[in-house]
Amino acid sequence: MKAGIVGLPNVGKSTLFNCLSNAKAQSANFPFCTIEPNIGVVNVPDERLQKLEELVVPERVLPATVEIVDIAGLVRGASKGEGLGNQFLANIRETDAIIHVLRCFDNDNIIHVDTTIDPIRDKETIDIELQLKDLETVEKRLERVKRTAKTGNKEAQAELEILLKIHETLLQGLSVRTIEFTEKEQEFVKTLQLITAKPVLYVCNVDEASAVTGNAYVDKVKEAVAKEDAEIIVLAVATEADINELDDYEERQMFLSDIGLDEPGSSKLIRSAYKLLNLQTYFTAGVKEVRAWTINIGDTAPQAAGVIHTDFEKGFIRAEVIKYEDFVALGSEAKVKEAGKLSIEGKEYVVQDGDMMNFRFNV
Repeated sequence: MKAGIVGLPNVGKSTLFNCLSNAKAQSANFPFCTIEPNIGVVNVPDERLQKLEELVVPERVLPATVEIVDIAGLVRGASKGEGLGNQFLANIRETDAIIHVLRCFDNDNIIHVDTTIDPIRDKETIDIELQLKDLETVEKRLERVKRTAKTGNKEAQAELEILLKIHETLLQGLSVRTIEFTEKEQEFVKTLQLITAKPVLYVCNVDEASAVTGNAYVDKVKEAVAKEDAEIIVLAVATEADINELDDYEERQMFLSDIGLDEPGSSKLIRSAYKLLNLQTYFTAGVKEVRAWTINIGDTAPQAAGVIHTDFEKGFIRAEVIKYEDFVALGSEAKVKEAGKLSIEGKEYVVQDGDMMNFRFNV
């Protein structure tokens, strides 16, 4: 599961990627400085791990991770192959969610591809190109499905109805994610791999003075996306990059405090991306290792076990589950058991975020 950072050239995508990942992308003051997509595996900040480390005192601690992809900037006409359009669209199709960076600051020293600053225009430029590409995909599929539907094929007729709904939405200049689908319809929509069906998180890239309160550009973005059911994060990307360069933890905290933040905005962004990808965390804890494991929201105990090893899922017998809050309150697994707070769960158990789990299996 990975999220792709998208936006027009020179809006701060690669600088943001550098803040999030140890894999340093080239960042320069000219368009298309990112040619190949850069992929970074980013640790997900989680205060619960620190508490578990204090209580268990393991040899090592391993956080959950999420993949972030920095994708080349898109320009007007990308759906027809302009600029790096074809490459951009192919790369974003392979991601599971979109982090859309919008420039919301003035700076004459940083060139904008359209010369003026207008985040709504920038958003619409990318939206239109992605919608045009999806329209192309849907129209090709419509041609085939219409022929089959005419023969009386019930499945094709059901697909035709969904495709026509998507086609009409795209023609109205709206993204596929604005449509409410039934669970069965959603299964079909997934097979289409439509770009505008992906969930989106908007990042308003602001100057340092606007890091806490935002600015007029941010207000316009909030108004423009109000009906999209999308999250917005305000981030001073250049400032975050400066903070990221500091090695000393106390220096970082002082820097953050000076601009009115209690934690780096990049940490909030990573957690939001994790949620955007429909991911959650469960823990295993022992003297050798405390570890956060990444699973999909709604996964069952055997599926969670399979993340550790496929044999765990194949031979799953049961799961021993402790709620994180109970473990912290009582201080150890032994005390949790004494208090009767450890539960034994079977194959149908749906794992909850923060569950601490041990698996019993037989292969």
